Amino acid sequence: MGIKKVVLAYSGGLDTSIILKWLIETYGCEVVAFSADLGQDEELDGIEAKALATGALKARIEDLREEFASEFVFPAFRANAIYEGQYLLGTSIARPLIAKHQIRIADEEGADAVSHGATGKGNDQVRFELTYMALRPDIKVVAPWREWDMKSRSDLIAFAQKHGIPVPVTKAKPYSSDRNMLHVSYEGGILEDPWVEPDPAMFVMTVNPEEAPDKPEIIEIDYERGNPVAINGERLGAAAFLQKLNKIGGKHGIGRVDLVENRLVGMKSRGVYETPGGTIMRIAHMAVESITMDREVMHLRDNLVPEYSRMIYNGFWYSPEMNYLQKMMDLAQENVQGTARLKLYKGTCQVVGRKSNRSLYQPDFATFEEDEVYRQDEANGFIRLLGLRLRIETLVKKGFKS
Repeated sequence: MGIKKVVLAYSGGLDTSIILKWLIETYGCEVVAFSADLGQDEELDGIEAKALATGALKARIEDLREEFASEFVFPAFRANAIYEGQYLLGTSIARPLIAKHQIRIADEEGADAVSHGATGKGNDQVRFELTYMALRPDIKVVAPWREWDMKSRSDLIAFAQKHGIPVPVTKAKPYSSDRNMLHVSYEGGILEDPWVEPDPAMFVMTVNPEEAPDKPEIIEIDYERGNPVAINGERLGAAAFLQKLNKIGGKHGIGRVDLVENRLVGMKSRGVYETPGGTIMRIAHMAVESITMDREVMHLRDNLVPEYSRMIYNGFWYSPEMNYLQKMMDLAQENVQGTARLKLYKGTCQVVGRKSNRSLYQPDFATFEEDEVYRQDEANGFIRLLGLRLRIETLVKKGFKS
């Protein structure tokens, strides 16, 4: 391929640690290791030194936390995005952001190629490469898992030991994980058996719900135009909001999900996720929507949520159809303003109140007591017209029988 310089999406984990060395040995090229700070916290400690020690020409760590929260997480949550009813898309939504800045850095560094650590069986290869195509279609792409002769993570561990590369995955920790400020995902290794319960010691963002506080905690979340802006009256930026909500939810063991999902490439995969803040945020958002969003707009929007979520999952964040859908989703949020009150307790998040100065819920109309704004006898004609087609169908059927 004649590659001279590669920008590698580098996490410092098993795969990308091996890839960095492999790229140098295989292509004789220079490698710029790019690490996106999406809120991994201590996972970024020492990552620059590790990349340089493994042979990188340069290591660049970019703080993308605010952009991730405000321009990727919040738009997805304005749309109530969720894949197959359970997965809040924490990894899926991060990949296009990483790939976007990978392309930017390739331009700045004069690189002619980019590389990622996604396997040939997974979804991430698609998410990375569709973004590359959308933003810089002429860039060369190196996908080592589709090129080298290593077949398993055991092979990678052996490669690392041979080259003296320290990696966080060992036989004592036989699974892989991906973390950002929205979630942590776990897959592979011992989790490949869908009958085996995850080890409680595996989780890092949430306590075991059984060990969460015995007293419920009540919190309030304020929304403006579909975006959360404050917790208990304290206004926060997007990243600070999500980080604080993660701590609150994690303390109560909220947001653990164990599922078998359908990958884009056609196979089923078992994934375990922690999404404490996101779980609370989605429930609160829907509570405020329930009193501020028009019925028909809500029903139409809800019909689009599965397709919107599949677009994120399948890597089409930078596509004409996603741009179109996002505008529709955001238009539906113009009146979504108010406050949700929630009770957090041992892994559960329950809505216990909602209010808004733009509420479409009017007690004068909804009351079961006597009122002066609704004539109940008007329902007679409404029901007769609503059921007219049903009556006609039955009359026709009876006519055929006779």
